[in-house]
Amino acid sequence: MKRFFQPVPKDGSPAKKRPAAASSDSDSLGSDAPAPAAAAGAVGEGDSPPSRREEEPRRFVTWNANSLLLRMKSDWPAFCQFVSRVDPDVICVQEVRMPAAGSKGAPKNPSQLKDDTSSSRDEKQVVLRALSSPPFKDYRVWWSLSDSKYAGTAMIIKKKFEPKKVSFNLDRTSSKHEPDGRVIIAEFESFLLLNTYAPNNGWKEEENSFQRRRKWDKRMLEFVQQVDKALIWCGDLNVSHEEIDVSHPDFFSSAKLNGYIPPNKEDCGQPGFTLSERRRFGNILSQGKLVDAYRYLHKEKDMDCGFSWSGHPIGKYRGKRMRIDYFLVSEKLKDQIVSCDIHGRGIELEGFYGSDHCPISLELSEEAGAPEPKSSN
Repeated sequence: MKRFFQPVPKDGSPAKKRPAAASSDSDSLGSDAPAPAAAAGAVGEGDSPPSRREEEPRRFVTWNANSLLLRMKSDWPAFCQFVSRVDPDVICVQEVRMPAAGSKGAPKNPSQLKDDTSSSRDEKQVVLRALSSPPFKDYRVWWSLSDSKYAGTAMIIKKKFEPKKVSFNLDRTSSKHEPDGRVIIAEFESFLLLNTYAPNNGWKEEENSFQRRRKWDKRMLEFVQQVDKALIWCGDLNVSHEEIDVSHPDFFSSAKLNGYIPPNKEDCGQPGFTLSERRRFGNILSQGKLVDAYRYLHKEKDMDCGFSWSGHPIGKYRGKRMRIDYFLVSEKLKDQIVSCDIHGRGIELEGFYGSDHCPISLELSEEAGAPEPKSSN
């Protein structure tokens, strides 16, 4: 995200057989899953079986890592402690920034990590070691990667929660990946889990960034109107919906890049906080019947830990923060929202684990209205 939010210038059980449910999406793992996680068995040795066959994930984390490899090299122990404490069933990651497999000039495999050079093999081993160690040895990972060290997403799911299908584009076909690896969708029995890294709006019309973001928003609107199950949508959505979602509304509204002012006033200001983006986002929420889980629970502005992205601690952006990472859920799920928390704090990036984004967590209860377990007495 740092390349988008630049300071404004002064002049402006490995032997187990893979279940059939996963075989149709074997590309989602390729050879890159760590050995303990390569098998998709529902329960590992020593684990207790799920209490019910239809048990589904209820605890989720989303995090823009701003280069997963860099986080693994320097900030991983602290992030592992966070994961152990929160104990999510699913972790959705954006800005993986690991290149897809495939040699130069050859077709790429966005489901697998690049390993055809000495440096890429070393990097891959760093990733596999990190995801083979506690607490991640109990998870399985799906990748959706760009051709280069850019963008990319990952979805890390506890092995006991086997998705019915994993796909990598808004059309929900498993073989095709969204450009730059921006989408992963896991389908469970009662809901879809969508992990996205939305393209940034940019600053200038003539650089085609506005059009790219408009096209993305149009496709997202079409997607949320057509989903056939309850939806949980998370990720770096690169937009702050309301003034309450930024620390300094006037600053972001008037931000300029080298004094450039877009011809359309609705495109003026900080990418992620222009009127055009915010109105389109509001329309997506309305038309898709989606609830912003964090704002549903937290009505007041929180200047200490109410924002998911923070500017560099040195310079013009010090203390300037935005909430651009979300959990959005279908209205039918809103009564199941137990908690939705932003885990970063303050302008010194506490709880960001080296990234310029901090993790966000969501917990849902069992289905509303479901009968309580009967007493054994």
